[in-house]
Amino acid sequence: QVQLVESGGGSVQAGGSLRLSCAASGSIFSINAMGWYRQAPGKQRELVAAITTGGRTNYAESVKGRFTISGDNAKNTVNLQMNSLKPEDTAVYYCNAQGTTSWRTPFGSWGQGTQVTVSS
Repeated sequence: QVQLVESGGGSVQAGGSLRLSCAASGSIFSINAMGWYRQAPGKQRELVAAITTGGRTNYAESVKGRFTISGDNAKNTVNLQMNSLKPEDTAVYYCNAQGTTSWRTPFGSWGQGTQVTVSS
């Protein structure tokens, strides 16, 4: 099994910053990519940003230039630095990891979610 533990959510005023962190642990052989998704009330879960172990990144158009994703392959961690936050960024943010388990089977795991609230 692969577990993801998130931290760093909270409440902030518009224009402020927050940093989310996620650590993967368990029966991991390798990780291909890690990322952050978010889900606002009444909306579908959407990709915010993702990074491969090779360093390739992908961002939602709505966060480009404001959010930065980074990863540490040796520690199986991923961070999301969120600047210039807007009320529309309010959502539950979920960490995701995809890779191969110690038994050489593929996995895709989710964290428990962390709330980000941006007030105007």
